[in-house]
Amino acid sequence: MKDFEFHNPVRIFFGKDQLGKIPSQISKEDKVLILYGSGSIFRNGVYNQIKESLIDFEVIEFGGIEPNPCYETAMKAVNLIREEKVDFLLAVGGGSVIDATKFIAAAALYDGNDSWDILSKGEKITKSLPLGVVLTLPATGTEMNKNSVMTRKSTQEKLAFSSPFSYPRFSFLLPEAAASLPKRQVANGVVDAFVHVIEQYLTYPVNAPLQDRLAESILVTLIEEGPKVYANPADYDAMANLMWCAAMALNGLIQCGVPGDWSVHTIGHELTALHDIDHARTLAIVLPGLWTVLNEEKREKLLQYGERVWNITAGSEDERITKSIQKTVEFFESLGIKTRLSDYGVKQDTINKIVQRLENRGMISFGDRQLITPVVVRKVLEHQLKG
Repeated sequence: MKDFEFHNPVRIFFGKDQLGKIPSQISKEDKVLILYGSGSIFRNGVYNQIKESLIDFEVIEFGGIEPNPCYETAMKAVNLIREEKVDFLLAVGGGSVIDATKFIAAAALYDGNDSWDILSKGEKITKSLPLGVVLTLPATGTEMNKNSVMTRKSTQEKLAFSSPFSYPRFSFLLPEAAASLPKRQVANGVVDAFVHVIEQYLTYPVNAPLQDRLAESILVTLIEEGPKVYANPADYDAMANLMWCAAMALNGLIQCGVPGDWSVHTIGHELTALHDIDHARTLAIVLPGLWTVLNEEKREKLLQYGERVWNITAGSEDERITKSIQKTVEFFESLGIKTRLSDYGVKQDTINKIVQRLENRGMISFGDRQLITPVVVRKVLEHQLKG
C-alpha cells in the first residue's frame, strides 16, 4: 500500500425531509446566491423547498448552467457575485452545477488576470467563497470532493482543477428529487460512477486488499442497482443506493494508498469538448478500447476484476480478460449507452485532432504508470472507431 493522507470535511445530509436543516448550515448574515441549471428544480419541488427554508436570508439566483458547464457562463456568475457582494454559494442540481459553482467560487476571489488560468495553467487557488450543495442527480461524486471540470466553448477545451478550498461545506443528497429524471441521465449517472471506481481500482496491484474490496463492492452494487433505477427512477431505494454509490466512488476513500489512472477521463474530456458527447458516454467509449490495447499491462487487475465483479473463473487468462471486457460493454449498452465512436458520428479526423492536442499540451505520457502516450491514445480510439 502506498503512503496517503485522507481528509474529507463535507457534512452529508442524506434522504427525505432534510432541506429544513439548510439554515443551520449558513450564517444569517450571509448573502446567498442559488445556482442551478435548466430548471428541473422547479419541476421536482426542490426550488420551493429551498426558498421556504431560506426565507429569512437575503437570496439572489443564477440559472442556466449547462450540462457540460461552460466557462463563459460561469464568468457571468462571477461578475454577479462581485456586483452583489455575495457571501455564500448554494449549488442546486447535478454535477455540472456543482462543478461550475466550485469554479465560480474560486474565480470570484482569484487575484490573477485571467480566471481560465486556474484550469489551463493549474494556477494555485489560495481562497474561495464557501459553498454548499443540494444534489438532485447522482453521477459525478463532486458533491463530496474538491474536484471540478469546466468547458470553454470558444476554444473547445474541457479541463479540470482540484483544490482543498473547493470542498463543499455541506451536501444534501436527495434521492426523492431524482425520481423524475430522464432515463438517459440515470444511465449516465450509473456509468459515470462505475468508471470513477475503475480509474482508482483497475490499475496495478499494491497490496491494498481493503481498498480493492471497497471498490469492488461499489461496482457490484452499481451492477445490481443500476438496472433497477434505470427501469424506474422513482424506485426510491434503488435511487438512494445509486446516489450513495456515486458519492462513495469519488470522495477520496477508495483512492487511499492506491494509484489512480484517470486516462479514460483525460481522453473522454476531449470527445466532450469537440463533439459535446455526454461525459459518461465518452467514458463508455474509451474504457473498452483502453483495456483492449493495454490488456497485458493491466492483466493482473483485469483478471481480478473479472473474477470478483463478474464471477468469471473459467477459461484461459486471455479468454477471461476478453469476457470481462465484453461483460462491461454489455452492462453499459443494457443502459442504452453505446460504446463505439461510430455510434456518435465521430470520425478519424477527430482522433487526429485529439492526438495533436495532447501532444501540444506536452501530455506525451500519462496514466497510472505513464503508459498512455499519443500512440496509445490513437490505438484506443481507432479500435473504438472500427469496432
